[in-house]
Amino acid sequence: MAAAETELPVLPALPEGGHIEGGFRAVSKLSPPVMRKLEPVGPHFLAYARRKLHKRTFSEDERIEAQRNVKVVEEDDTGEISEPENELMLSRDAKDWKAQDHYAVLGLSKYRYRATESQIKTAHRKKVLRHHPDKRAATGSSEDDSFFKCIQKAFEILMDPVKRRQFDSVDDGANVDPPSKKQASKSQAQFFKLWNQVFDAEARFSRTSPVPRLGNEKSSKEEVENFYNYWYNFDSWRSFEYQDEDVPDDNENRDQKRHVERKNNNARKKKKTEDTARLRNLVDECMKGDERIKNFKKQERAGRDRKRLEREEAERKEKEDAKKKREEEERLKKEQEEAQKKGREEGKKAKEAAKNAVKKNKRVLKGSVKDANYLLPEGQEAGAKRVDEVLGDVDFIMGKIDNEELAALAGRLNGLKVAEEVGSVWGDEARRLEAAGKLRAAEMKVLGR
Repeated sequence: MAAAETELPVLPALPEGGHIEGGFRAVSKLSPPVMRKLEPVGPHFLAYARRKLHKRTFSEDERIEAQRNVKVVEEDDTGEISEPENELMLSRDAKDWKAQDHYAVLGLSKYRYRATESQIKTAHRKKVLRHHPDKRAATGSSEDDSFFKCIQKAFEILMDPVKRRQFDSVDDGANVDPPSKKQASKSQAQFFKLWNQVFDAEARFSRTSPVPRLGNEKSSKEEVENFYNYWYNFDSWRSFEYQDEDVPDDNENRDQKRHVERKNNNARKKKKTEDTARLRNLVDECMKGDERIKNFKKQERAGRDRKRLEREEAERKEKEDAKKKREEEERLKKEQEEAQKKGREEGKKAKEAAKNAVKKNKRVLKGSVKDANYLLPEGQEAGAKRVDEVLGDVDFIMGKIDNEELAALAGRLNGLKVAEEVGSVWGDEARRLEAAGKLRAAEMKVLGR
């Protein structure tokens, strides 16, 4: 089909006092219309086929399908996100919407803060279909629209992320009461099951994630300490502003407005402090009944006792070793002193023996010349001069030799009595000493000549 040219439409004039910055200027024309053939696909094709099959018009098909959908929803109204409604809830005053449980109004009590947007929409649709004023009037019900307004308010609050968070901040219906001592003391498994439920519910207020869990009896000491440290320093986002007193909106009561705002801020701080104390009491109660803490303390005490015993044993052993070392040193010192004393005594004895030997050898040497008649022929008497000369030579030679030479000389002279033999030995010794440069022949008077 040929496209028809169209004239650019004339724009309407600006209203009186109107102004467009920079003016207005048309820069192009409208594109020409084109005739195209369209075919329905997907759900539109199914609707087209349904209309053709049942020979319905658009309006008839929409009305019939709407009625069928209402019936399906009503039949599904007993699904998993539906709850029974009591008379007290149905008779609520819509003006007191702040005090109502929005999750309970929509039938989401068991989901609460975990309810998804899809579940909220589904629950709202079911409630609206059941409690819409038009439907109630059509069925002849005398119920007013107060509860319907409660439904609408609950839906408004829960679909707004900010308002829902404010309501979740004060939603005590999601709290789990702590177990009593009797309940928690039945078994370790019961203790961890009940207290885990409590802290899992409180974890929804945490600013940080992941939130450590209480664990079980097999949890390590590090895991347990991490859990209690986390909850003793819990960073909560609860604001309590949902419970604020309404602030006047009119500008005439500014003082009253500021007063109410200060009052609300102080109330929030007080509630925050009370909530922090409440949570700490929960952690304290849990810790008191936690057998793992008691076991860890026992292990710590046992470890300290073991270290103390090891330290005492090490100190005792060190003292014993020091004592043994001291005793050994004293024993060695005593043995050394005794050895030294014995050595000194033996040395003294040796010296005495050597001295006695020297004396004996000297007596032998002097006795040898005496027995040999001072080296005079037999029968010839030695005068005093002869005796002095011979003994003088003996003393002189003895002064030139050491103890070993003295002993050797005494050995050669021992048993000799003949003057020639004795004189020969003394002569040899004098010549040996002369050869060694220890004496001169001129220094001798009798011996060695």
